[in-house]
Amino acid sequence: MSDFQQLTVTESAAKRVGELIAGDGDSSLMLRVEVSAGGCSGFQYGFDLDKEVKDDDKLIEAHGIKVVVDEMSLKILNGAEVDYVDDLVGASFRIRIPNATASCGCGVSFSM
Repeated sequence: MSDFQQLTVTESAAKRVGELIAGDGDSSLMLRVEVSAGGCSGFQYGFDLDKEVKDDDKLIEAHGIKVVVDEMSLKILNGAEVDYVDDLVGASFRIRIPNATASCGCGVSFSM
């Protein structure tokens, strides 16, 4: 696993991001991880492919991919791990957030 400040990215997540970028054909794409207010538990996280690094972004390089996270989201995700899981429930990116006090059945909403 690769560490940058408060966020860890697993090899599985990096491999899947690499596949998505290769499929898009644009090697300048990066995985953007964001936390926003909302969802059933107070906060929700999301993922997107992005080309832009904004002024308040932190750039993380892990297992051959780049991940961008804004500073506020990175503070909330302190100690979290970005993973890609393919199991009986389905395949998806997930974030394990150790300081979350609760999460919702939707899989992307949490409270602190």
